[in-house]
Amino acid sequence: MGLFDGLLGHGSSVDPADLAKRLDGVLIEGERVSLAFRVIRDVFVFTDKRLILIDVQGITGSKVDYMSVPYRAITRFSVETAGTFDLDSELKIWVSGSHDPLKKTLKKGTDVRGIQRALAAGVLR
Repeated sequence: MGLFDGLLGHGSSVDPADLAKRLDGVLIEGERVSLAFRVIRDVFVFTDKRLILIDVQGITGSKVDYMSVPYRAITRFSVETAGTFDLDSELKIWVSGSHDPLKKTLKKGTDVRGIQRALAAGVLR
């Protein structure tokens, strides 16, 4: 499995050219992408320094929110798998200084273990 070949459930592989275009001006000098997952239109980017959540908004997708979370700021995280009748999984990330977690809904079939493993690799270094 290549660097950008991580799949999440019904998502597709992350096109390296598209990812490079999206991250142009976002990454700092020397920062490297370790892993990237696409969930529908959103992208989870794990670099060697932080987690970047790319949230594509609106019908046209022209509005994009880039949330950067340094691994050192993540105090805990939780991944809830989908059940038999529950179609969605949920990712929660608690960041120091914030009472409420960041929440992301993931489609059933998403590789939540892959996300959890990537988060643990960044947070537990």
